[in-house]
Amino acid sequence: MLGLAAEENVLRIHIDELVFGLIAFAVIFALVYRYAVPRVMKMLDERADSIEGGIERAKKAEAQAEELRQQFREKLEEAHRSYAAELQKASEQSAAIIAEAREEAQAEARRIIEAAHAQIEADRQQAMEQLRTEIGTLSADLAARIVGETLADSDAQSRVIDRFLAELESGNSQQAEVR
Repeated sequence: MLGLAAEENVLRIHIDELVFGLIAFAVIFALVYRYAVPRVMKMLDERADSIEGGIERAKKAEAQAEELRQQFREKLEEAHRSYAAELQKASEQSAAIIAEAREEAQAEARRIIEAAHAQIEADRQQAMEQLRTEIGTLSADLAARIVGETLADSDAQSRVIDRFLAELESGNSQQAEVR
């Protein structure tokens, strides 16, 4: 029995231990509340401020990005307008250059044609003169053979030739009128 009496009840509460435990718990709780809670609260406040600041910074950065995007769009639109204006200007200049080149080419073509006509006329006149001289010489030879006279005198020969050609021309014009 001695062994049984020495045995204590495990479920029995000891007041002194309970009071000491409550006091120790209260002191530890007070110390934690006094020193740890403000630090934790400060850390949580800083974190909340950091998050809110980050959100505000993100909003500001987004607003700046949108402003930059708008400026970029405006500059891009300005560049498109400038490009279109330069393209229009270049088109007008090319049309003017083409028109000027066309006018120069037409003027050059007219000048070449006029020069060719003048050359043709000069060649025709020269050919007529050569033909007239040759016909005159042949006629004089023929007349000398037919008449038996010599037309050695160049003045006489020229008179005979001119008279002969005048008769031919008047005969040709009369025949042309008859036709």
